[in-house]
Amino acid sequence: MTISLHLFEAYLKCPSKCWLRATAEQATGNIYAEWVQAENESYRAAGTKRLLSETPQGEYAISPSAASLRAGKWRLALDVPARTQTLESCLHAVETVPSEVRGKSARFIPIRFVFTNKLGKDERLALAFEALALSETLGRKVSLGKIIHGDDSATLKVKLSALASEVRKRIEKIASLLSNPSPPDLVLNRHCAECDFQTRCRQKAMEQDDLSLLSGMTEKERKKLHSKGIFTVTQLSYTFRPRRCPKRLRDKQDKYHHSLKALAIREKKIHIVGSPELKIEGTPVYLDVEGLPDRDFYYLIGLRIGNGESAVQHTLWADSVDDEKRIWSEFLDVLSTVENPVLVHYGSYETTFLKRMSERYGGMPEGSVPVKAMASTINLLSAIFAQIYFPTHSNGLKDVAGWLGFNWSDGLLSGLKTISCRERWASSGNPSEKQRLICYNALDCEALSLVTRTILGLNQPETSSEAASGQKVVDANSLRRERLYGFKRNTFFFPELDSINKAAYWDYQRERVYLKSNRHLRHALRRTCRTVKRIRPNKRVQCPRPPRCPHCESPAIEKHTKHNKIVHDLKFTAGGIKRWIVQYEFHRYKCLNCGKTFFPQEREWSRDKFGSTISAYTVYQNIELRLPAVTVDKSLIKLFGLQLPNGSTGRFKTKAAEIYTETYEALLAKLRSGSLIHADETKISVGRNDGFVWVFANMEEVVFVYTETRKAEMVQTFLKDFKGVLVSDFFAAYDGIDCPQQKCLIHLMRDLNDALYERPYDEDLKRVVGGFANLVRPMVDTVDRFGLKTRFLKKHLSSVVRFYKGLSRMSPASEIAVKCKERFEKNRNKLFTFLKYDGVPWNNNNAEHAVKAFAMLRHVIKGVTSSKGLRDYLVLLSICESCKYMGVDFLDFLRSGEKDLHAFAQSRRGRMYTGPLR
Repeated sequence: MTISLHLFEAYLKCPSKCWLRATAEQATGNIYAEWVQAENESYRAAGTKRLLSETPQGEYAISPSAASLRAGKWRLALDVPARTQTLESCLHAVETVPSEVRGKSARFIPIRFVFTNKLGKDERLALAFEALALSETLGRKVSLGKIIHGDDSATLKVKLSALASEVRKRIEKIASLLSNPSPPDLVLNRHCAECDFQTRCRQKAMEQDDLSLLSGMTEKERKKLHSKGIFTVTQLSYTFRPRRCPKRLRDKQDKYHHSLKALAIREKKIHIVGSPELKIEGTPVYLDVEGLPDRDFYYLIGLRIGNGESAVQHTLWADSVDDEKRIWSEFLDVLSTVENPVLVHYGSYETTFLKRMSERYGGMPEGSVPVKAMASTINLLSAIFAQIYFPTHSNGLKDVAGWLGFNWSDGLLSGLKTISCRERWASSGNPSEKQRLICYNALDCEALSLVTRTILGLNQPETSSEAASGQKVVDANSLRRERLYGFKRNTFFFPELDSINKAAYWDYQRERVYLKSNRHLRHALRRTCRTVKRIRPNKRVQCPRPPRCPHCESPAIEKHTKHNKIVHDLKFTAGGIKRWIVQYEFHRYKCLNCGKTFFPQEREWSRDKFGSTISAYTVYQNIELRLPAVTVDKSLIKLFGLQLPNGSTGRFKTKAAEIYTETYEALLAKLRSGSLIHADETKISVGRNDGFVWVFANMEEVVFVYTETRKAEMVQTFLKDFKGVLVSDFFAAYDGIDCPQQKCLIHLMRDLNDALYERPYDEDLKRVVGGFANLVRPMVDTVDRFGLKTRFLKKHLSSVVRFYKGLSRMSPASEIAVKCKERFEKNRNKLFTFLKYDGVPWNNNNAEHAVKAFAMLRHVIKGVTSSKGLRDYLVLLSICESCKYMGVDFLDFLRSGEKDLHAFAQSRRGRMYTGPLR
């Protein structure tokens, strides 16, 4: 089948649209799509006319043949047909540029007209498709194209060689799609709003109850649900399981649950999560703005002030771009007349509008009413997201307000179709089109007011009663939690059975039954109930009297009131550790001259209740000894009798991470400026999400970095300025780093060994692996004898050359042997880099050793942490492991108060510093 540009453009938007066009399916029509097509045709005609006026008579051709165009006699060709066995297109224009080199053929530059001011990737791919069709038709390479677009007829030059491979991949997918007699899976996407098959596809999706009806669901999430056998919204609704939110995560916004959205649709009731908070302390001003995104031009501002029958609607209209500043000034004037205005809008479009207009035209003075209102706007969509689930397939204003009973008088108009309506008014001046837009904007403001009142009503006390009585609002936390296994509270049919069951609880029996017959248990319960005695301080410090008043510098001061500060800490002795409590006694003084009271400014204590040594000790136990924070808290209370509140170790860890952030950044800088880095990565669960921890190390420094994804951009950004040697495994992300690299030969050796065990009789594979083993073994012997020194290792470079020459002459028959050969050839410049540089190892054990340290800490964390908490762990673990690599004690460094780890290691060099671990 021949693939035309019409089909290619459709596939870029949606595979279903491409298939429907290929099968000549009757389109249901779309006002916006028809307008876009008309605008493109009009813009193309105007652009063609302009090019013709700029080209001398006789130097252009219209619809020339391929042979005529190949001869290069024309400077400009219009409506150029390009057809091959598989591709078909009609190019808007082709420019011929004669070659400056004698004997070399002319260059052909395809030209495409697009009426929009902003271009996306699809327009570039369409041009690349036309260029490919032209190239195959003429048998000439086409590497450059032009897109003429926008009101100013701007020309964008596009390098087509970078897009050619992607276009070919899309063409292959289209061919595969059209060769299949059955249509592709129907998936609704963002393009549906501007597609001429919108009505047809949405109707079928509703009949199938397809998951793509849920507008916020990504393709990855749909595929994951499909793998579990979930294909419809109704099926998804039965998978929602309410979960209790831990106390430490109650202030964090919950993730969005598509299953709860599906449940709300199935039950046709609003479902809420947590306590949605929406407070409007002032006069609500509902804002809705209409504009032309392609031009960044805002032509209509709608303001609805107040609620109910007393609400006032303001409409600010701009005929042209020149009027935009005027309606902005009118908007500010209207806000200035409102007492304590609170701007309420729906979505981020109005947020961008306020920001751009303030930057474009300036605003009111600081502290004025409009400035205060714009600084604290309320985005209603943010208040709804992940907290309020309306029984609608999307959270769009039309869907939500429509479900609440609001009706738009012009049901055909939508946010996207207002663009075509505005352009029709601009070309014809028809007042009915303008009135249609003003009415639509006012209705949007009114709908926004309705949704706001509904959300405010959800915060009222009667919400819980409505949920209990089965009305339209349901609290998701009140839903029954079904668990097939595990501990749970049983519900008994008879009250007598419930009372019998309560009498069997462990605590009840131990505290009410067993103690009546066991005197040892009675004594044990009494001991656990004893209160902690007041601890006497080990040292009292009298703070000196200040010489003068800090306010007026008068020496005439007197004691006013007496105070004391008790600091709990630990003290290290030659034989162990003991509790150490210091009581600082001081006075508040009064100045006889100015009458003001004050504390001494010079203090020996901080505001904390606990000293620095106890903080260092808890961090040492938590980070280096890998003890859980709860266990550290219990041991301090048990061994030292300290009255620690719950979570003290976590707070000590957070504070220490803040203190040593400077040390962490210094380690990062030292790594980047060094001559060697070992890199590796591992997975970590943070809350309900998966992330990755990267480790970067050399012989002295170790740094751990957390990212939410494993994308190559992170490591490439981190090491973009690194010019030393990078030692890593074969993860493809490292290949994009511009520096010498050494791949870990241990990883390669293990992969080869596994392949041999899977195919023990593959002689070709044995020859490849055997040659590698015989090559590397003498290198390892040299390293064991002389270390990682180039003057001893460079003699093996000739062996590497011989190995690859023998490898190139081999023609293995088995697939696995061919892959091994290709792997060696692909990484030829990265397998034996250690032969050319001093101090570069041939394996990545340095990084893997650091990963083991994090793996042990990960076992302690067990995913019960936040992103910030994990980063605090990684800051301290980086310093802990760097201390080990430098041969100094982590606890000693924490107790020293030093921030510079290298300076601390240098100071200990004479006593205990033994140099970096090798």
